[in-house]
Amino acid sequence: MLLRGSFLPHFRICPSSIAGLQSKAAKSISVFCNVRVSYSFGLQLSEQELCSRERRAFGRFVARGAVLDEEYWTAAWLRAEAHWESLSYMRHMDNYKRKFAEQEFYALKHRCSGRHGNSLKCSCLVAVKKEDKNVRRTVLNSVVGTLDLSIKQFLHGETFPGELKKANAVLVSHEAYGAHQYAYVANLCVAKYARRQGIATNMLYLASDMAISTGMKQLFVHVNIDNKPAQELYRKAGFQVVEAAPPSKDQRLLMCVEL
Repeated sequence: MLLRGSFLPHFRICPSSIAGLQSKAAKSISVFCNVRVSYSFGLQLSEQELCSRERRAFGRFVARGAVLDEEYWTAAWLRAEAHWESLSYMRHMDNYKRKFAEQEFYALKHRCSGRHGNSLKCSCLVAVKKEDKNVRRTVLNSVVGTLDLSIKQFLHGETFPGELKKANAVLVSHEAYGAHQYAYVANLCVAKYARRQGIATNMLYLASDMAISTGMKQLFVHVNIDNKPAQELYRKAGFQVVEAAPPSKDQRLLMCVEL
C-alpha cells in the first residue's frame, strides 16, 4: 500500500481522547486544501497502551478495534484500494481513490459514533503488525487489514438482513437485550502485500468473539455472487449460505455462522 501526501483528505486528524496517548502515540496533523505537504502519521500504539482492549494475536499481527483517527483513515484508504483494485488502469485513479477514502472515513466515523437506524453499535476492526522492540511504526505502516462489525436489530417485516426493498424504520420490538438482534460484518479487506497470511480469517474470528460477548447468536455477511474467493474464505471461517434468504437484486449471497 502506497499513500502519498497528495492523497490525504482535506480535514484535521485529531488525537484520541484516551488518557496517556497524547504525549507520543497521537500527534495532530493538518492537511489543507490544494497544499502538498510532508508529514508523519501518528505512531502505532504500544501493547501497554492497549492492554485493556479486546484483541486477537496471530503470527506477526494483532487484530483489534481501531482507536486513533489515523487508524480509521488508513482503514478507509484500504477500502478505497480494494474498491478500485480491478480498475487500476483508469485515468485519474488516484483522485477516485482519494474521494472514496474521504467519504468512507467520515461515514465510518459516523457509523461508529452511536446508534443509526437499525444499527445499535458499529466497531471498526483493524489488523496491525505487532510491535517490535525499540521500534515504533507509524499507523500508516502498521495497519494491514480492516472490517466493520455491527450489532443490528431486525426491521419491521424483516426475516433476514437487508431483505426489504425499502427499509422500514420501525423495529420489531424493544424486548429483552438480544431479542431480534444479530451481528453483521462488512467491508472486509486486506492490503495486497499482506494477503494469504491469515489476516482476514483472524479478523473474522475476533468479530465472532466480540459478537458472542454482546450476546449475539448469529453473525451475517453479504458476499457478491461472483466473488468465489471471498465465499471460500467465509466458508473456512464457518459461514454457510442462507438458502432460505430471498435473492438479492444486487447479486449478493447472504451467509451466516451460528455463534
